[in-house]
Amino acid sequence: MPDLAENSGYRGRFAPSPTGELHFGSLVAALGSYLDARSQNGEWYVRMEDLDRTREVKGSAKSILLSLESMGFCWDGEIVYQSQRTEAYAEAVDWLIQAQHAYPCGCSRKMIEKQAKYGEEGAIYPGICRNGVPKGRTGRSVRVFTTDEKIAIEDSVQGSISQQINREIGDFVIRRADGFHAYQLAVVIDDAWQGITAVIRGADLLSSTPRQHYLQQLLRLPSPIYAHLPVAVDEQGRKLSKQFKDAPVNPKQPIDALLHAYAFLNQALPPQRPESLEGFWEWAISHWSLSQIPAQLQIPATSRRNLNNLR
Repeated sequence: MPDLAENSGYRGRFAPSPTGELHFGSLVAALGSYLDARSQNGEWYVRMEDLDRTREVKGSAKSILLSLESMGFCWDGEIVYQSQRTEAYAEAVDWLIQAQHAYPCGCSRKMIEKQAKYGEEGAIYPGICRNGVPKGRTGRSVRVFTTDEKIAIEDSVQGSISQQINREIGDFVIRRADGFHAYQLAVVIDDAWQGITAVIRGADLLSSTPRQHYLQQLLRLPSPIYAHLPVAVDEQGRKLSKQFKDAPVNPKQPIDALLHAYAFLNQALPPQRPESLEGFWEWAISHWSLSQIPAQLQIPATSRRNLNNLR
């Protein structure tokens, strides 16, 4: 396993995918993770989750970083790009196979769908290749052996969650048939390598957390504290995302964007609109309270609590 970075106190991170410009939902995640780190005199890192190069939009990584800079975010260290860390992920996959925690799988999606039961996240892998790849097939992906053990997590915003991975998800993929390493594996390896102690991110990733915790146990890696923020949705309840080309954050109006995200997270607003970015950050960091964030999985992005009073 790769060596862990030396950990000196609180370390948080923001890990966007470069599939479009920074939008409101991503700004909420960036702001929450940044304020939680800085309010505790901690470090904050930025990591580009660009493993799947087929989904990457050219120039979006640079655009996201420029938007963050224009709003006054200051990160520690160098930007990490997952596309440059494939050797570390391959090493982890090999270790898991050798330790008999993972196995090759020769199933196509169509094969799985014919035999699978379905859960909240789609087809539950029925274990076709658990005892070896059937004759006539070759191992195309790699899956992790799972058990009926209940994996429990105490989330700092959403409360207690648990999952029986084998029954609710099945043995899950850590290296895809196209050769790309899966998000679940890469994020675990990178959080440990960077010494991340707290993961503050959107609640759309809440159901992934037990799988990541399970991998941390198998790989003998530390588990960070988790806090999942409500996801910003439109009036129809659809998550705001780059995939649907939702309006990106306007970097030319940084204070307005930051105030909207801050209000969305139910934080105490300043008595009047800050005149500068420095003024916003001074207020926001000193008044940040994770306990004030609603324990909801999603909130309409149209919520603009009391912002008119700041005009």
